[in-house]
Amino acid sequence: MSGNLRLDAALAQGAARLERVSAEPRRDAELLLMEALQCTRAFLLTYPEAVLTSDQAVIYERWLCRRARQEPIQYILGRQDFFGLTFTVTPDVLIPRPETEHLVEALLKRLPHDRPLRIADVGTGSGAIAVALAVHLPRAQITALDISRAALAVAQQNAAAHSVADQVRFVVSDLLDAVGGETYDAVVSNPPYVAETDRETLEAQVRDYEPHQALFAGRSGLEIYERLVPQARGRLVPDGWLALEIGYGQQNALLRLLSGWKQVAFLPDLQGIPRVACAQR
Repeated sequence: MSGNLRLDAALAQGAARLERVSAEPRRDAELLLMEALQCTRAFLLTYPEAVLTSDQAVIYERWLCRRARQEPIQYILGRQDFFGLTFTVTPDVLIPRPETEHLVEALLKRLPHDRPLRIADVGTGSGAIAVALAVHLPRAQITALDISRAALAVAQQNAAAHSVADQVRFVVSDLLDAVGGETYDAVVSNPPYVAETDRETLEAQVRDYEPHQALFAGRSGLEIYERLVPQARGRLVPDGWLALEIGYGQQNALLRLLSGWKQVAFLPDLQGIPRVACAQR
């Protein structure tokens, strides 16, 4: 793509190139073009006759090529919005998804907001859950755990960006293994829950780019739950809450794993699919 190309032509060409790989090719082309120009969508629409400089054209072309290879646009732009906040994301972390906002909402509804709390976020990834909870629970202290040091580095950056670094402690850990005998008022997790046997059913932009360690949980997809649920039970204070994101078709298995817990509830996402499991110790 050359310089001196009008914005409307650049946008049309970009959208056409992304039709085969994106459900929203024009939106993706707009986002990439806005980033290349460091402008707003209003500017694109108001000044379609403006032209790209050579440098802007090179950047836009490079990003279009990446998106055309099905790389997620969030990794190209380096950010994703979640729960009203903007998070840095890299290929070291799972991209925060709207479905996971239901997990944060569910926990916020069940926890008191007027007293200090201790919360563990297991498999924190980008830190989206931990940071969102810290923003909305200013008296909470949150331990964000992840087996990936690279992921924790991204999460620390996000905590600092949203001014909650003093509320969130970051620990390299396989689930809750590294925090000894600590107890918590709540344990929350969006763990890996895709079965290895379902690998080929995933979209290429997920399967080929997002970290497998954050996606897959053995042949059944239940291996992390099978370890985490009993671990959490031993670390929660009496009446403490466990909140988990779950995958499609996993409700009955989680119901069995949560046998003996109180207040067990499964909450649907916007498509009506059970997405969050909550239970009280």
